[in-house]
This record gives sequence, structure tokens and C-alpha cells, in this order.
Amino acid sequence: MTNMLILNTATTLARGLFLASLLCSQLASADEALSSYPQSPLESLRFVPSDHQIIFERSSLVALAVKDPWEAVNRRIYHFNQRADEYVLLPIVRGYRFALPSFVRSGVHNVFNNLGDVTNLLNSILQLKPKRTATTTGRLLLNTTLGIAGIFDPATAIGLERQEEDFGQTLGFYGVGAGPYVMLPLLGPSNLRDASGRLFDVGASTQINFINSADIKQDYLALYGLQITDERANTAYEYGSLNTPFEYEKLRYVFQKARELQIED
Repeated sequence: MTNMLILNTATTLARGLFLASLLCSQLASADEALSSYPQSPLESLRFVPSDHQIIFERSSLVALAVKDPWEAVNRRIYHFNQRADEYVLLPIVRGYRFALPSFVRSGVHNVFNNLGDVTNLLNSILQLKPKRTATTTGRLLLNTTLGIAGIFDPATAIGLERQEEDFGQTLGFYGVGAGPYVMLPLLGPSNLRDASGRLFDVGASTQINFINSADIKQDYLALYGLQITDERANTAYEYGSLNTPFEYEKLRYVFQKARELQIED
């Protein structure tokens, strides 16, 4: 019995010594491999940001897919808009900002916003949105009276935020699909539904004789030019600012998603 116990103990001890020696040899091999491995492997990498960015973005274009059957024409209009913006609109905007102090430009912007609230109100009513209808009605009343024909914006100061609504959103509210993507000359990204809706909004604004603004617009093209200048001066986006060769695709995708969110809101 004693001999058996000693034999078992010896066997167990031998196995332990064998496993210990095996573990030590593996650790030694691992240390040797680690010692030959570069301490800073990233230092040996050669990374060209522009090339890799292009490869990554090209592989992501499937996710940015938008219905654009007229892409060839849209791209030409996009490049036309880019040149027109760079060589015509932006120089005019810089001169506009230089010639007029900020408080005057703010007053001009408020007046056009107040006029735009007429179509915002009309589309809020058509979309059966009572809260937005009430808010826009309050804005029109306050800004037209206390705000002196919209030069000032007391409505925003008391919490009546501007509610952007257009006939394209109204059509989308009633289930009309967006249709193909369209790049409008000078006006930028749109789609077939929204481009048609824009015509309705323009027609409605000229038919509603709000503080005689429609007659003024019909008689003086300079007011149209001032409105376009004001809108461009208050638009932060500039062509080429995305710093990517796929700006057309990104702009198209962002426009589509933004419109979907506006209609769902």
C-alpha cells in the first residue's frame, strides 16, 4: 500500500515537472517572437489619405443610391450651378454684406421670412396641422403689426418659431412619391414632386396680395434679385465644401433624407 502511494506521488510529480518544462519552453518561444516583432508597427505603415478616402467612399456609394434616371443632365446642371455660385452669386453676396450693415440685412431677411409665412400658413392648413397653423398665424399677426411689416421678428423672441412648410411637403403628406431626383438651375437639389410644388408656392405667393408684396414683385425685378441674394447670403453651404470627389452623390443623398424627415415631422 505504501509502495503504491509512493509510486502515484512520483508519477504525479513527474507529470507536473513535464508540464512545467513544456510551459517554460512555450513562454521562451513567445518572448523570442515578441522580441523580434516591431515595437511600433504603425510606424511602418504607408497611408495615403486621399487614395484610401476615395476607395472607402466609392465602396459606400451603394448606400447613397437615390433614384436619379436623369443623372447625366443633373450633373451638367450641378456643374453649372457650381460655376454660377462661384463667379456670380458669391461675389454679389460679398458685395451685399460689405455694402449693408448686419442690422439692415437682418431686417431684409425678416421681411422675406414674413412674406414666406403666408405659404407656410397655407400648407399647414392643407396638411391639417392645427398647432403649426396657429403658430404661423400668430407669427404673421405679430411680425406684421408689432414687427412693422416684418422688419423685426418679435414672434421668435416670444417662442413662436418659424414653421417651414411647402407644397412639396403637402403632396408628400398625402402620399405622393418624391419621383426622380432633379437638379434645378441656380435653385439646386430637388425632385419631381418638390419642383412641381415650388411652382404652386410661387403662384400662391403672387396671388395673395399680402401688404401689396405681389404687386411689388411683379413691377420690380430688383426685388426678386434682392430675395435671391438674401437667400444665398443665409445659406451656409458652398459647392466644394464637402472636400470629396463624390460631392454630387452626397448632396443628393442628404437632400433626399432631409426631405423625408421634413415630411414625417
